[in-house]
Amino acid sequence: MSVAKKAAPPPSLEAVRQRIDALDAELMRLVDERAALARVVAAAKQAAGDGDRFGLRPAREAAILRRLIGAERAAASPALIVRIWRELIGDSLSVQGPFRLSVWGGKDASRAVELARLRFGAAPPLATLAKPEDAIAQARANGGVAVCALTPDSAWWGRLLAEPQVKVFAALPCLGAWGPMSALAVAAVDVEPTGDDRTFWVTDAPDTAAAIEAALSRDGVAADLAVEAGGLKLFTLAGFYQRDDERLARAPGRLSGVIGAAPAPLDV
Repeated sequence: MSVAKKAAPPPSLEAVRQRIDALDAELMRLVDERAALARVVAAAKQAAGDGDRFGLRPAREAAILRRLIGAERAAASPALIVRIWRELIGDSLSVQGPFRLSVWGGKDASRAVELARLRFGAAPPLATLAKPEDAIAQARANGGVAVCALTPDSAWWGRLLAEPQVKVFAALPCLGAWGPMSALAVAAVDVEPTGDDRTFWVTDAPDTAAAIEAALSRDGVAADLAVEAGGLKLFTLAGFYQRDDERLARAPGRLSGVIGAAPAPLDV
């Protein structure tokens, strides 16, 4: 006859607090070491003559976060992981070279500022601007990032067709749990595929969104209307598309084109 083993009693609250204190001390040591390494990177870039080069690498950031979110864990949520590492990455970028945020939020500036801080952390200086055009102008400069809201009363994103050096590289928020896409981040940076991306494509086609989506679908392109304003439509395309993709060249519209791409939500 087997005898059931008694479950071990849970640790006392005091023991749990002591363990938390020990972990906090270890976390502080590791965070400080990571911050010091960011300064080592900055010094190495300076020595190589790249001290003034913007260090933002969206594809690498996405790879880091996907690896962390995909790691085995007991309790840490994707939101907690993203918040911690966005702060670490933002602080690292801020000491490696120029880095500043320009935000246009339309009628809800506070939400756009919140999304900017969630994506880039508290380290970079942030300015709110009255016009999206002013934010985009700041993004042309080295180290400048513009965060602009997607609203039905502004087709600011259409301007990027004439500015190929400034590209969309992030859709905000980056987690589906934080709500639907409501802003885009743009900068003069390289946009590379990450393995799970959404490309942003603009067209002036007068057809309905459904008709345009159907036309793209016949060419193997999955598209969804993101926003429409000023006679232009902005679509998200599933996957990473180059500007010269023949399928998009055949799509409806006289004035159309890719304005950038961003990783898909990290928690989907």
